[in-house]
Amino acid sequence: MPTLDDIREAAQELEGRIHRTPLLTSSALNERFGAELVLKAELFQKTGSFKVRGLLTKLLRLTAAERERGVITVSAGNAAGALAWAARNAGVPATVVMATTAVPAKIDAAREYGATIELVEGDLMAQYERIKDERGLTGVHPFDDEDVITGHASLGLELLADRPDLGTVLVPVGGGGLISGVATAVKLLKPQVRVIGIEPEGADVVSRSLAAGRPQKLPTARSIADGLAAPVCGTRNFPLIQQYVDQVVRVSEQALLEATRLVMSRTKLAVEPAAAAPFAALIEGSIQLDHAGPAAAVLSGGNLDVSKLMLQV
Repeated sequence: MPTLDDIREAAQELEGRIHRTPLLTSSALNERFGAELVLKAELFQKTGSFKVRGLLTKLLRLTAAERERGVITVSAGNAAGALAWAARNAGVPATVVMATTAVPAKIDAAREYGATIELVEGDLMAQYERIKDERGLTGVHPFDDEDVITGHASLGLELLADRPDLGTVLVPVGGGGLISGVATAVKLLKPQVRVIGIEPEGADVVSRSLAAGRPQKLPTARSIADGLAAPVCGTRNFPLIQQYVDQVVRVSEQALLEATRLVMSRTKLAVEPAAAAPFAALIEGSIQLDHAGPAAAVLSGGNLDVSKLMLQV
């Protein structure tokens, strides 16, 4: 498990390489939900999502032999762009395995950053393992990796450095990479701060894993919040979630759509549905902001498929 020293070391490695994203406020959202909210704007991060924190940390720690072989990851979109950008900046060849149904804008972004894109059907992880082994590439898991988790934890350090009075942190949940990192940093610094995860009903692998007491795999994982549609809970992420996350709640597709529109209209921030997940939970009333101190909502990314906002869910 990452220590506070490990997380601080990763933050130092990232300093000057990525953005320190701002904390924003919206009086309209505060009035709507009757609480003081601050928004961690990771949509302004390099490549438009938090993913570069962990993936760049991983690449910076590879051996020379691992870098020379080239790296490969598997992604619904945001990790694809993040790895491609990080690899280009580190001078490492990158391959990304993506589903043929991935958001076209995310496929294009990863390709423009210089990655080789492999569009596949069926079991993404199985295809990833096959291509990795056939080509002798260095595997970089998008969330189930200690260095990736530690890099993501830098976000938690920033939150408490900028707002030490926080009472609650709301984090979107996919496979567990972001929330395991953020929760670890927050709880190691201030155990009294609540950390709450939010995941889609159609991709609720973390909730199911917590109920089962071990990481689970879903036969399918689908959501308008494609960045949260992970079919598995990471084995390295799971014990950190068990130890440090206070609650994980599910939200409906309708709430995710409504929340995306709400955040965009009130803040003028082009968030993707995954980033709006905390507000979907507030809309549905599954989270009560009655804890001491303001609540921070992590706006995890802004790589938006605008056409999805036109759908009636």
